[in-house]
Amino acid sequence: MKENIYRNIYCGNVSVNEVGKTVKLAGWVNSIRNLGGLLFITLRDETGIVQLISEEVEKYININKESTITITGIVQKRTDDMINPNMKTGEIEVLISSLEVLGECENVLPFEISRSKESTEETRLKYRYLDLRNEEVHNNILFRSEVIDFIRSTMKSLNFTEIQTPIITATSPEGARDFIVPSRKFKGKFYALPQAPQIFKQLLMVSGFNRYFQIAPCFRDEDPRSDRLYGEFYQLDFEMSFATEEDVYDVGQKVFYDVFTKFSNKEVSPIPFRRISYTESMLKYGTDKPDLRNPLEIVDLTDILNKSSFEPFKDTTVRCIVVNNIDKSNSWYKQMEEYVKSIGGVLGYIKVNDDMSFKSSLDKFFDDEVRSELKEKLNLKPGNVIFIIANKDKCAKLMGQLRIKLGNELDLIDKNRYEFCIINNFPFYELNEEDNKIEFSHNPFSMPQGGLDALNNKNPLEIQAYQYDFVCNGYEMASGGVRNHSRQILKKAFEIAGYDEEVVKSKFPSLYEAFRFGAPPHAGMAPGIDRILMLLKDEENIREMVAFPLGANGADAMMGCPNEVFEQQLRETHIKIRD
Repeated sequence: MKENIYRNIYCGNVSVNEVGKTVKLAGWVNSIRNLGGLLFITLRDETGIVQLISEEVEKYININKESTITITGIVQKRTDDMINPNMKTGEIEVLISSLEVLGECENVLPFEISRSKESTEETRLKYRYLDLRNEEVHNNILFRSEVIDFIRSTMKSLNFTEIQTPIITATSPEGARDFIVPSRKFKGKFYALPQAPQIFKQLLMVSGFNRYFQIAPCFRDEDPRSDRLYGEFYQLDFEMSFATEEDVYDVGQKVFYDVFTKFSNKEVSPIPFRRISYTESMLKYGTDKPDLRNPLEIVDLTDILNKSSFEPFKDTTVRCIVVNNIDKSNSWYKQMEEYVKSIGGVLGYIKVNDDMSFKSSLDKFFDDEVRSELKEKLNLKPGNVIFIIANKDKCAKLMGQLRIKLGNELDLIDKNRYEFCIINNFPFYELNEEDNKIEFSHNPFSMPQGGLDALNNKNPLEIQAYQYDFVCNGYEMASGGVRNHSRQILKKAFEIAGYDEEVVKSKFPSLYEAFRFGAPPHAGMAPGIDRILMLLKDEENIREMVAFPLGANGADAMMGCPNEVFEQQLRETHIKIRD
């Protein structure tokens, strides 16, 4: 039987070293040019492009672009005036001896491969296998592999053991909606896809493993955004036994610093990363994921401006941002007012004149004491502009959005830096605005600061958690915490959130039981792989970093899902579809 050998060398690897030799190449037809008595074909594979040449024009003229072919030919050096310095193989070309079409491209392409990113995302994802032939798109996936290999090597160098945890597991109320999986063997019962390996990694610590990690798939039924995938995403999940948050900080800082310095030429925050409490972050930046490349900070003026005669400043929260020397028209200020109005607030502003007087419709509501206190607290100088928002319930959020808007509008953000920080001391509980009930504000498995004593004796809304996020350039990059390893604390923590002991037993039976048998203190975190890749590649859409992502609407146009299943499948899993 004849052996099929389609290639003995890759297209991008043909060089002057092969001049005069016969080579066998295979790949996709990238382009065809008919110059009458001469036919030029460029052949492409993952390694690059090589130019083919033939005088037998009629023989090959009907080959379609993007067909796969294999050719045998003699490598010859180009004349000096024909060398293409922009091609890796620009010094040579291959004279075709024989050519065989392996897979014909039969249809008109939905887009030009080299310009696929100019098409709509829906079209690109429907024909993703074609979109991935685009060198830029293709290289993102190769880059993903390289980064993940580096992360894996880094974790192993730090003595972490790679362990895989289950994909089919129990449903768990962890914040986002579960993807549920009906059981054929147990009528009316369901499995779930894990939102994260949270419980399993804690159980691995109880099992006696010192340091665990995996590149873990996570599944959450929450709406996608440009920086959040729908359905499935990946994180570097790791946990350490007998560890404090400082131990986790050390590992997290090394992973982020090493990855971002190796795979980018931008400046990266030196270790140790700046630490900011949740309370400070919300006050200064209006968010728990601040972009520290933006130099603007929010200042609270409530105590001062509550004393003014301006009624909207009475009995509310008032905060401001001071900006230096804005050279903008009145229409720009009007646009800023409209922006704040669009996000649910009202914007006021004060311009500081050369003589330190105020130019503002608000000034008539201030007395000399208020003006003096403003100048002192804000360290005002001529040319300053003070942007003010008053809002009792949403002031922090509104100011945070205004800070981002001003940073972008005034071009204050240095795009050549990765500015990391660690946000810590998150509140353990928060009040649900809809029903006014106490609920977990972050991870319910975190250890409350002060332990059982705090749960028994403090106002729940004043309790802080050993919970922390790593943040970079306005994105949450990782979340982690020191875990709860006590049954008593677990029961009490859930009791305050409205879950009795029976609920804890039924929802988290493994942890509830495991903590009876000597659980070690443990801590960990989970950096988001897809978001790391997105930042490293300066992509605005996280789906660019995944080989086969679901679309922005949560559907997969390429695979045709979600779709209906056969009636027999529904019967086997004891499911009936309601009208």
